[in-house]
Amino acid sequence: MSKVLVVDDEMSIRITLGEFLKQEGYEVFTAENVKKATELLSEHSFDVVLSDIIMPQDSGISLLKLIREQNPEVRVIMMTGEPTVDTAVDAIRQGAHDYLTKPVFRNSVINSVRHAVDFKQLSDEKHRLEQENQAHRQNLERLVIERTEKLRHAMLNTAFATAAMLDLRDPYTAGHQRRVGSLARAIGKELALPDETIEGLHIAGCIHDIGKITVPFEILTKPVQLSPNEYAIIKEHPRKGYEVLKSYEMPWPIAEIVYHHHERLNGSGYPQGLTADQIGLETRIISVADVVEAMSSHRPYRPSLGLDAALQEIETNKGRLYDTQVVDACLVLFREKGYKLEDE
Repeated sequence: MSKVLVVDDEMSIRITLGEFLKQEGYEVFTAENVKKATELLSEHSFDVVLSDIIMPQDSGISLLKLIREQNPEVRVIMMTGEPTVDTAVDAIRQGAHDYLTKPVFRNSVINSVRHAVDFKQLSDEKHRLEQENQAHRQNLERLVIERTEKLRHAMLNTAFATAAMLDLRDPYTAGHQRRVGSLARAIGKELALPDETIEGLHIAGCIHDIGKITVPFEILTKPVQLSPNEYAIIKEHPRKGYEVLKSYEMPWPIAEIVYHHHERLNGSGYPQGLTADQIGLETRIISVADVVEAMSSHRPYRPSLGLDAALQEIETNKGRLYDTQVVDACLVLFREKGYKLEDE
């Protein structure tokens, strides 16, 4: 049974949230302040902490920092009755799993906690696999190679499972990553890249937006143009994706590709403002595939701009924003070889 700690200085909120979660089968503990929460964290192993931000004495942000330092595997969901974009950005940057505004509704709480528990179980499985790998390092060479191969597949499956959770959380972009992965693979083949590189391109494309799993649901599905501060939260997703993937030992630079897929040749991209010679070929391929698919698909805040507009975008800006060789290969696929953006 998953354990959840509810931290709020208002008793009525603790009781209400506790009842919501108990009805879903969670074992629930409550604390009225950060001090009591810290004591409970030292006595119990929690899966999720659901904490108010504004409380007497210490704030929920200080509790979040403490948990990230001492219990980094625990997923933390922040709540506040005085929401500001700065507060949301700070909470996400400090490592919060999700961000809810008061009054919180039952379905929002249950969905957020369920998602956090699922995410922690995936993380626990990753740690378990790492421990298994460590324990078997002294085995015979054949067993080491076999286990490493199994671990590689398990890690990829974990990453794909996390990406699938993003599809469930953001139905508007469900399938986007798969279509980007397919297009990136096709571009790699058109460029006659090695099979191993093409396989890595496909995987990177299928999980390139994995960092959006940390973006609040309300921002992901907002049906109008995002504000500058909301866009700033979105722009953190490449970095968050990198943090999720950087510990995975894979034969491709997946984490770096995810980190840099919004960089542009002229340095106008994000999050690091890299320029041409700092951006690898695989990343340049994912960037082009991502732009083409995104512009061709519907989004909550706009209808599809169409494939022609997407191809015009990369053609107009090739050599400035996008790699010329990659753009030319992509244009050949669509204009001469009849390639179509479809789910596999």
